[in-house]
Amino acid sequence: MSLNTPLRILHTESSTGWGGQEIRILSEARGLLDRGHKVQLICPPEAQIAAAADRLAIPCVRLPIGRKKLSALLTLRRWLARHGQDWELINTHSSTDSWLVALAQLSLSRRIPVVRTRHVSTPIKAGALQHWLYQHACRHVVVTGEALRQQIHADNGVRLEHMSSVPTGIDLERFRRRRSASAARQQLHLSDRPSLCIVATLRDWKGHDDLLAAFAELHRETPEWQLLIVGDGPRRQHLQDRVQTLQLQDDVVFAGNVEAVQDWLQAADLFVLPSFGNEGVPQSIMQAMACALPVVSTPVGAIAEVVSAEHTGLLLPARDIDALRLALRRLMDQPELRQRMGQAARLAAEQRMGLDTMLDRMQNIFSQARREVD
Repeated sequence: MSLNTPLRILHTESSTGWGGQEIRILSEARGLLDRGHKVQLICPPEAQIAAAADRLAIPCVRLPIGRKKLSALLTLRRWLARHGQDWELINTHSSTDSWLVALAQLSLSRRIPVVRTRHVSTPIKAGALQHWLYQHACRHVVVTGEALRQQIHADNGVRLEHMSSVPTGIDLERFRRRRSASAARQQLHLSDRPSLCIVATLRDWKGHDDLLAAFAELHRETPEWQLLIVGDGPRRQHLQDRVQTLQLQDDVVFAGNVEAVQDWLQAADLFVLPSFGNEGVPQSIMQAMACALPVVSTPVGAIAEVVSAEHTGLLLPARDIDALRLALRRLMDQPELRQRMGQAARLAAEQRMGLDTMLDRMQNIFSQARREVD
């Protein structure tokens, strides 16, 4: 069978939250649909990705697969027994749906090859069961950065040739800067002030608390700057309370989840993501680079694979508030350096981070996994 033959791919996602992982699944699914492949998603009814899939015209089946329990396993097994012949590949994404798919297929007469995409750098528990899941229940494992591939090989013994690193791709045209930051701020009805931006789900490990601590100190010396916090999540109230305590309510904007994230990035002069865990290659960093923004971040996960220190941005140790403050101050004080790094960031995005690059590589992996059982 030719590698160019249309694929029939079933995605599963048990997570009900929202973040870069869900966005990647949707962009990959929509991209492969546009290339003529058959794609469908299975997720819990309450998952935020379900409504987003509907908006993007991605076929979506809602099944209660949000937890590792017997009822979820039996429901998924019945569905696969009835509809499995329609699919050549299953691409699983979270731990729960990966386990449910693997176990459900054990008692089926026809097993569909599984490609497991692992999006984060959280260590995988050692042990025979996890090794079976990654090495034997999956035809191939995809990770979002080479550092994650090496980590799983070293910690869990999964063979390197059984895994591929495929960073998330972004729509470069969507994130091309077409106006000044000042004009973008006016469109969003923001104060026309120099702006620092973070785009991330409001979770602990994204480093918002560290950022607020650093920004509070910086604000005493550079009061003209404002901080744009784009995203939502379980720590929103905590962070809003922290802003009040630090008396920064006039200088910090909570945008929430936004569809047109490019508008907020284009309103910024500098991008920051001080993560200290659970990262692959964050899409927001690549989006910021495509918008010609210099990046201040940490070498967590595979971030150092896209942010070139002293070239496209600055990298600093995780959880080091003083280092974060100094890195931000350096770029806040030097507009020429910001511009130079921002231009280098855009060039790097154009060369390595396009959506078609990701789609080409995933299509190749899916085709190879299918060909192995032809």
